[in-house]
Amino acid sequence: MKKIFLCCAAGMSTSMLVERMKKSAASRNIEVEIAAVPVSDFEQIITEADVILLGPQVKFQLQSLTKSAEPHGVPVAAIDMMQYGSMQGDKVLDHALSLLQQSQ
Repeated sequence: MKKIFLCCAAGMSTSMLVERMKKSAASRNIEVEIAAVPVSDFEQIITEADVILLGPQVKFQLQSLTKSAEPHGVPVAAIDMMQYGSMQGDKVLDHALSLLQQSQ
């Protein structure tokens, strides 16, 4: 099962988005594990992750986190601010799934 992690400042603000992504995945019969974690846990989750998405509040770390994830073959991307703000779990899930396809 593929694992998608959403990183934000404390792991709290992305929790609602994670729930919407899970509902979207379930409605489409897509088996994925999705979790929200604080960006401070990035180094611990990198070996478990298949894709990592960053919330707008930590987007400034995209370049350094991408570099850290590169040796593990894990794609890292920022979540679109409009999709994040309006909690469009289906679109954020689509973004994560497209990153998974590109990395295979």
